[in-house]
Amino acid sequence: MALSALLFDQVSPHIFILLVAVSGLTSFFTASFGAGGGVMLLGVMAQVLPPQLIIPLHGVAQLGSNAGRAAMSWRHIDWKLISTFLPGAMLGAFIGSFVLVSLPPAIMYLTIALFILYLCWGPKLPKMVLGNWGTAFAGAITTFITLFAGATGPLVAAFVKQIHADRFRTVATFAMAMSLQHILKVGVFKVAGFPLTAWLPLLVCMIISGAIGTWVGLRVLKRMPDRYFHRIFNIVLTLMALRLVWQSFALL
Repeated sequence: MALSALLFDQVSPHIFILLVAVSGLTSFFTASFGAGGGVMLLGVMAQVLPPQLIIPLHGVAQLGSNAGRAAMSWRHIDWKLISTFLPGAMLGAFIGSFVLVSLPPAIMYLTIALFILYLCWGPKLPKMVLGNWGTAFAGAITTFITLFAGATGPLVAAFVKQIHADRFRTVATFAMAMSLQHILKVGVFKVAGFPLTAWLPLLVCMIISGAIGTWVGLRVLKRMPDRYFHRIFNIVLTLMALRLVWQSFALL
């Protein structure tokens, strides 16, 4: 009885089980195909949780999922890219902590979607944009936006894809970049007074489920040729972008 009361203190048992199961499935999806799981999880959480809880709780759950994926594939991480992404991300989180307000989501979603579509199907970005300053800027702007929209994973993934062709390099570096971004996001919400401790039982179970999904997904990734990975990767990101376009028009 005590364990049941602890686990289901914040949400009902069926919502608890749903979120834990979806966390595992979406982590599997991201590990296998490179991106998309975080947006899927966000969509499910938006259906069953109050609006003010979605972004902070999603940030913690995704921190666990991405950190697990980064740890399991650490040999493939591009640490040079991460070293330039992190300062920008810290700046974006710092600025965002002062303006935790409700920005127009329709414009934000549409902008993110257009960037994703360009990065997937447009001409390759110039080397200058993909260099140190461009990577730092990407870290700053995506971290700032994720405090309000929580949907920048596909944008970061599309940016990393412009730099790396190897599927393991793409997945591992993306996972590390998102881990750092979510650490900063969780820190901002913690400082702002969000009661994360009360949600720890659900979050711990979602993180464990996500780690299992990641482990299985990386096994699938090993069997997938690079050409198939990039084709599926682009399709997944495009679907995520089209979903954001649909959301933006629904909110206008």
